[in-house]
Amino acid sequence: MANADIIVTPVSGKADFKAFIDLAYRLNASDPAWVPPLRGEVEDLLTPGKNPFHEHATMQLFLARRGAKVTGRISAHIDHLALTQPLDQGMGPGTGNWGLLEAEDEASARALLDAAEQWLREQGMTRALGPLSLSVWEEPGLLTRGFEQSPTVMMGHNRPEYQAWIEAGGHALAKKLFTYELDITNTFPPLIQRIVQSGEKNPRIRIRQVEINHFDRDARIIIDILNDAWSANWGFVPFTESEIVHTGKKLRPLVREDLIMIAEYDGRPVAFMMVWPDLNEPIKAVRGKLFPFGWAKLLLWLRNPRARTMRVPLMGVLKEFQASRLASQLAFMMIEFIRRNAISRYGATRGEIGWILDDNQGMNSIAEAINSHVNREYSIYEKNLQG
Repeated sequence: MANADIIVTPVSGKADFKAFIDLAYRLNASDPAWVPPLRGEVEDLLTPGKNPFHEHATMQLFLARRGAKVTGRISAHIDHLALTQPLDQGMGPGTGNWGLLEAEDEASARALLDAAEQWLREQGMTRALGPLSLSVWEEPGLLTRGFEQSPTVMMGHNRPEYQAWIEAGGHALAKKLFTYELDITNTFPPLIQRIVQSGEKNPRIRIRQVEINHFDRDARIIIDILNDAWSANWGFVPFTESEIVHTGKKLRPLVREDLIMIAEYDGRPVAFMMVWPDLNEPIKAVRGKLFPFGWAKLLLWLRNPRARTMRVPLMGVLKEFQASRLASQLAFMMIEFIRRNAISRYGATRGEIGWILDDNQGMNSIAEAINSHVNREYSIYEKNLQG
């Protein structure tokens, strides 16, 4: 859908950078489910030197304008670590990415996608995969189901129209991601309770909390398990050393010892489960602004978070155990232990698990076994750039 009135240009200078960030707040202001991100967080995401993703990535931002008015934005980027991954795992040689799409209308969206695709071609890419904003570890996928709910922390939200606009541009579905929700005030089915109780009696199994006084040690254990457990998953890109340090510092305010568990078998760490109080609940209340009073409200919440929702962003079991009954037992035990703490210590009533790949049968089965159901779907698209 060409429109000669739309001009797309690369972001250049402070004014363009500000306009790129500001646009999302204007276009989504009337959406009651949208959670305005903290502006400083968005700036850091996009700034080399503040986000270690840029140490192994090349990025170009674009703005669409109709006359003097900004009508859309998009990022085009290449994760050079992703290029080294196997093609059958979603990334691989020749795969570039796009993300952070916001558009006032279809003409703007199509012009932006065209510009991102052309930039990727010029960089030697043969395939476009997106949206990824910016990496698979941040906010992957386009929301295609579940628009009525506000997203939980580090999950994306967008206008429903984007799906049709993207698909009309020749982008085909590559992968779906699910999030599951459940009422955590309900006890789990009797079978799951028996599995948990059996594990509690097994002297070879120990489920322990992370220790904030040994945060760096436990963070390293979790990342090592994660990089092993997820290494064969679609879209996987390993964490670098600087990303491990950066992520630890960024997420440390959300870390609660009793909401992150490490499972040990015969004294060896073999699995973990991470849960965060939903930071989006207080962020939505401050409308993305820390000043003049937002910072105080957020600081008070972080000191004593009371959250309706707890999000499970990551779980992992070492690959050598993934096909065993032990893997499911450890998962159910960690979920149950954290569920008890979330209710009694934080006043939580709702849990959200995800994202989970649509073909991850093990995790989808675990989510269904505890009576959770899919509440949101995200879609990642691909397009051949050689045609």
